[in-house]
Amino acid sequence: MEKTNLKERILEISGVNPRKCMKCGKCSGTCPNYDEMEYHPHQFVSMVEKGDIEPLMKTESLWTCLSCFACVERCPRSVEPAKLIEAVRLAVIRQQGANHLKPQDIPDKLDEDLPQQAIVSAFRKYTK
Repeated sequence: MEKTNLKERILEISGVNPRKCMKCGKCSGTCPNYDEMEYHPHQFVSMVEKGDIEPLMKTESLWTCLSCFACVERCPRSVEPAKLIEAVRLAVIRQQGANHLKPQDIPDKLDEDLPQQAIVSAFRKYTK
């Protein structure tokens, strides 16, 4: 998909205006999974604003975002970075034509440190 069309699609899906971002970094500073992400919430916002969507579509950060919306709550400008991450994730799922996670995959991913919220969130995030 063309770079401009992809950016427009992400903005349409998310309903977010990344130009409102004042680059304060509060969204990333509050992210509980910050250390696990290659691209942090503020970087998603910046990259979408620039139309640099392809790297975001290939990063594991899409799947490590907890969708806890802490970044949304912390943003003083109501930019809603989590909605951009969700939109890019949805674009990837639609491009693949399938779910990223299937129910039979879950037992292999479970460990004693995994919160139940992650399992519930995975079903919500990884369905069409």
